[in-house]
Amino acid sequence: MKIQCNTHNLYEVCSTVQRAVSQKSTLPSIEGILMEAKSSKLTLSGYDLEMGITTALDCKVEKEGSAVLNARLFCDILRSLPAERVEIEVDEHNLCRITSGDADFSLIGISADDYPELPSVSGGYTLSVKQSILKEMIRQTIFATSTSDTKLVHKGIRFEVKKGSLRLIAVDGFRLAIRNESINYDGQEISFVVPSKTLSEIMRLSGDEDENIVLNIGKRIVVFEIGGYVLVSRLLEGEFLKYESTIPSSCSTTAILKLRLFTESIERASLVITNKNKSPVRCIFDEDIIKVSSTTAIGTVNDKIPAKIEGKRLEIGFNNIFLLDALKVYNTDEIKIELNSQVSPIIIKPIEGDSFLFLIMPLRLKA
Repeated sequence: MKIQCNTHNLYEVCSTVQRAVSQKSTLPSIEGILMEAKSSKLTLSGYDLEMGITTALDCKVEKEGSAVLNARLFCDILRSLPAERVEIEVDEHNLCRITSGDADFSLIGISADDYPELPSVSGGYTLSVKQSILKEMIRQTIFATSTSDTKLVHKGIRFEVKKGSLRLIAVDGFRLAIRNESINYDGQEISFVVPSKTLSEIMRLSGDEDENIVLNIGKRIVVFEIGGYVLVSRLLEGEFLKYESTIPSSCSTTAILKLRLFTESIERASLVITNKNKSPVRCIFDEDIIKVSSTTAIGTVNDKIPAKIEGKRLEIGFNNIFLLDALKVYNTDEIKIELNSQVSPIIIKPIEGDSFLFLIMPLRLKA
């Protein structure tokens, strides 16, 4: 293989593909990037057996071929090269020579025959969503995915696709995030769970424009086509929480309030809460006012904000981080909070419609 291409463009592509490369494996090939030169294109792939990213860029191909190079070292070399153009040549023994300006590197590569084949989907379902919409939906739910190994299926986001609608659900045992959106879909109802790692990459690859992301969904694999990249990921298997039963059907207290005011008040109350002294934020919903306070070994905070409250007076405690995570992903002016008791979950939702719903379990308050 022998190619010439723009140094910066190759580095940018390699940096993205590198995120799907295994950091440590008994298979040396999946710690590398697969390069395949053909016609006037160089295709690059990274794959850690769970998620893969592949893309292609224009280049001058003097000799077609393929090779695998250590991803970390290859990207470091490209970042350091002095000239605008780079030439890469790989001989029949997988010895790779990289030259740019006066810089000259030699690397020992790996045969492309040792690289695992990226899976694909055939005969599955196809879904198309605007990049900006899916990116926002993921951002507004991914914070609630589980980070523990207790139940692996909860380390991802559940997609529920029905005629004309898409719903994303994330849960970690202490909180629940649901995001709904109307989409152009007229196919069969489907549901699947995508790992949070995969969706973090989708957010990075997504822009704020109206171009579509195309999803091809199989039984165990999903393929995302986004921009010039193809991202393939395994789906998480297992029984996802029957989340509908956890959402209270009624409430004894409702509060309508300014999102910004509530967020800033919780942030102030959080200033005296540390990881070593994890105390709850205490909220009292009472007569068109919410009193917010926290008390720890290092200090006390008392604050209050106006709100439109209906129902009985209620005092309840929250994990400040869980509450702020939910409040900070939205930019609506007002929200509605629904409560039942000190030990029942609270619901945060929009004033009108059902575009989002957050459920948070409270913390028990000490007398």
